[in-house]
Amino acid sequence: MDISYNKILLVEDDIKLASLTSEYLKESGFNVEHIEDGDKVIDKFNQFRPSLVILDIMLPGKDGMTLCKELRNIFSGPILMLTARNEAFDQVLGLEFGADDYVIKPVEPRVLLARIKALMRRISLSPKKSEQITFGELEINLDARRVSLQEKEVIVSSHEFDLLLYLAQNPGKILSRDQLFLKLYNRPYDGFDRSIDVRISQLRKKLGDDAEEPFRIKTIWGKGYLFIASAWSNC
Repeated sequence: MDISYNKILLVEDDIKLASLTSEYLKESGFNVEHIEDGDKVIDKFNQFRPSLVILDIMLPGKDGMTLCKELRNIFSGPILMLTARNEAFDQVLGLEFGADDYVIKPVEPRVLLARIKALMRRISLSPKKSEQITFGELEINLDARRVSLQEKEVIVSSHEFDLLLYLAQNPGKILSRDQLFLKLYNRPYDGFDRSIDVRISQLRKKLGDDAEEPFRIKTIWGKGYLFIASAWSNC
């Protein structure tokens, strides 16, 4: 998929909020397309080919969680969820469905813009020359931010890609949650946030690791996670 790093698809059924958000983002240099009907999002996505999707949870037609899961089958870029303050948004469930981040409505424009820029930064900072990391039948392409196993593309979220890349860049080294949070989120681990655990679980599922006894991305209890370089041959 060709990527233009300023294209945002806004999925929001609150017309006033969508209009204000679209105008603010356009003034900030983004190309924004808005849609309010959940049943039409996939078609609109395929036509517009955005680099980031802002997705409300409560929508007419398909809800945001369902759409997030469907988009993850065809889209590896960032997905930012919108949730009203009184909605029972399950952060873990959102991460499992493929969301990269979420913002609570009513949205403070500057906060939304900061979150968008942080997510965009992850996909726009490509190496100057093509780089690829290979372990057996696992290939991680840094330029395209693409993962493949046995020559088949594995669709991962932006944060899942960054997590896998960091693990693969440190094979045989135990990486603690503190290290992972500082590297990926620029903040220390607070002892409660489960986002790294959820994303590790999702990576294992997508990369054919054993959920009960993982042998590719191991959990070292009380210490952290370990990427096994020799576990990717003869997958």
